Amino acid sequence: MFIAMNRFRVAPGAEAEFEQLWKSRDSQLHTVPGFVEFHLLRGPTKEDHTLYASHTTWADKAAFEGWTKSEAFRQAHRNAGGGTKPLYLGHPEFEGFEPIQTLTPRA
Repeated sequence: MFIAMNRFRVAPGAEAEFEQLWKSRDSQLHTVPGFVEFHLLRGPTKEDHTLYASHTTWADKAAFEGWTKSEAFRQAHRNAGGGTKPLYLGHPEFEGFEPIQTLTPRA
């Protein structure tokens, strides 16, 4: 398993537009081998931004890397910046994680 996350600091007042941009885009993830699931997460709001994170789970790191080199990736990210108005402060911060321990509910 591999978990890929991007953190976004969204400008005050741009939250609804940012969320709609994500909800309306054609992610292409469902077509990519090794894709498991995706979440867009809203975090705390501070004085200068609201924190969001995209969280994608992959079968393994190789599957994620294949996605980043694919035509599907380029298509999904072609309008990632939104319109002419900046929605977020700075660039997204990428973080990749490989699990060390996984716990699941007991049957």
